Amino acid sequence: MKPYQKIPIRECGEPLVPIPADKFVIPSPHAYEKLGANYRGKSPYFLRQGVLNPLINAQNRLQVYQPGWQILIFDAYRPVEVQQFMVDYTFQTLLDTRGLAKEKLSEAESQAILTEVYTIWAIPSDNAATPPPHSTGAAIDITLVDEKGQTIDMGGEIDEIGERSHPDYYIAAKSPREQSYHQKRVLLAKVMEEAGFSRHKGEWWHFSLGDQMWAWSLDRAYAIYGRVED
Repeated sequence: MKPYQKIPIRECGEPLVPIPADKFVIPSPHAYEKLGANYRGKSPYFLRQGVLNPLINAQNRLQVYQPGWQILIFDAYRPVEVQQFMVDYTFQTLLDTRGLAKEKLSEAESQAILTEVYTIWAIPSDNAATPPPHSTGAAIDITLVDEKGQTIDMGGEIDEIGERSHPDYYIAAKSPREQSYHQKRVLLAKVMEEAGFSRHKGEWWHFSLGDQMWAWSLDRAYAIYGRVED
């Protein structure tokens, strides 16, 4: 169990609401749907009402610092079933990349690779006390788009497994290009944190508000969003 999962949840009962396409960049089809994830009629571009309003505030704040720039919504609500799909997909991708076959792995080797997967993907738990963050409708993966509609290079890809995913990976960079990566990550965190979000300590793209990770990061007594029930 990760430390944040010990935070109690007092579900507030807010509904999921759609993220307005006129205020954000919303890719279609969704990245995980293109890989074969089945949302069973649900949309990944939904959030709790109490999370959407601060997100709009963050977009407005971004306009102050960088007029014309927008927040790109990579992922928001993610059912546990989709979480499991992406864990399995990432596990298989690592095997393929390394030329490994699952049936030939020892239990220890399989567990070691799964541990790598879980550095990025939360365990797809069905336990209501330990929901994956995205299953609560309170977590969001985002990046930036400039005034020309070009996605900003943040020095690493969303969902990338490796050191580059850490928010401060480029903090001591010497080259102007790598310094710019850090500056863009700082900007993204600034507008989100000013709006009330908390950033994942190991992922530059992941922010949440009201879930267990948010409560743990900000030393709150409890979370207000648990897993969204079907």
